[in-house]
Amino acid sequence: MDFALSEQQEMLKKSAFDFLSKECTKKLVREMEQDEKGYSPDLWRKMADLGWIGLVFPEQYGGGGLSYIELTTLLEEMGKALVPGPFLSTVVGGLALLKWGSEAQKKQYLPRIAAGKAIVALAIAESDAAYDASGIKAKAVAEGKDFVINGTKLFVTYGHVADYLIVAARTTSGRDKQAGITVFIVDAKSPGVSRSLLKTFTGDKKCEVVLKNVRVPKANILGKLDKGWQVVEGIIDLGAFMLCPWMTGGTQQALDMAVAYAKERFQFGRAIGSFQALQTKMANTVVDVAGARDFSYFTAWKLSEGMPCQKDISIAKAWVSEAYRKACVEGIQIHGGIGITQDYDIQLYYRRAKAAEIAFGDPDYHLERLSRHMGL
Repeated sequence: MDFALSEQQEMLKKSAFDFLSKECTKKLVREMEQDEKGYSPDLWRKMADLGWIGLVFPEQYGGGGLSYIELTTLLEEMGKALVPGPFLSTVVGGLALLKWGSEAQKKQYLPRIAAGKAIVALAIAESDAAYDASGIKAKAVAEGKDFVINGTKLFVTYGHVADYLIVAARTTSGRDKQAGITVFIVDAKSPGVSRSLLKTFTGDKKCEVVLKNVRVPKANILGKLDKGWQVVEGIIDLGAFMLCPWMTGGTQQALDMAVAYAKERFQFGRAIGSFQALQTKMANTVVDVAGARDFSYFTAWKLSEGMPCQKDISIAKAWVSEAYRKACVEGIQIHGGIGITQDYDIQLYYRRAKAAEIAFGDPDYHLERLSRHMGL
């Protein structure tokens, strides 16, 4: 196992940095917080033209055929730049289709996703906001060649601009809450689908999606009827995995901003970075960044090799979530508190660190999963 990037991966990393430095400025990030769409269609098209959206999809479906290592390299740079948009949910949705979809579904959806012509949103969580089978209460009832879905999904990221929704619904009921769940591919423009934006701390675009008598063809079942919990868990794993390098990039950027400020801010006749208390804060963050990067790439390597890695994903998500949040808190303190104001960029990272911490399972959720892996 060699964590050194290949020449091709180094080129991807550099080209991503150069592109995002020019195309995804903090001015754009701030503007997208206020924009109703929450993303730049122009930037989305350019990323699609670069092959980023279809990076890990097989070439036969219009993708780049690259590995999770390359995706991790790209996501780290995107996390540094705080790229706004539905990249993560769209790629996770595409990967779910790749793993659990039928050949007909792959041919229908993946080329459009890879080309940036279709946005996917994940409609899993409901009112209790838990990633638990008992939290799925939306119902789907068979009627002829269709299922009719009724229910409300919350915190659907970029659901308001999505072309397709990946919806988890209960098709049968019983004592075993993990049984009787089915996952559907739903056309977001279907009659009965209504979407409304929620106000969030981060200014990102999360939605309430209400499904009222929405008819979905049985051919749109993703995976198997009543066996959808496996798909839901896989989506959670994929989302948590992709967030780790994204957060690692943000953690590195928060550290870089703190170090730069500590060198330029003088107090008592000396740079504040010369004080031992602040040096300790920044040194601890260096350790956290190193751990975050190692966990992210190790998990990506196992995924690329087709090895079981749910435990590794939980380890990475728990570690990186804490590391990102701590790096931002320490960075704000190094700024003397003014870092939390709108005038400074580090508050952008802090707010996203808090959102990413709970997305696809917070540290407590993943630590609980680790305890189950130990048979506890």
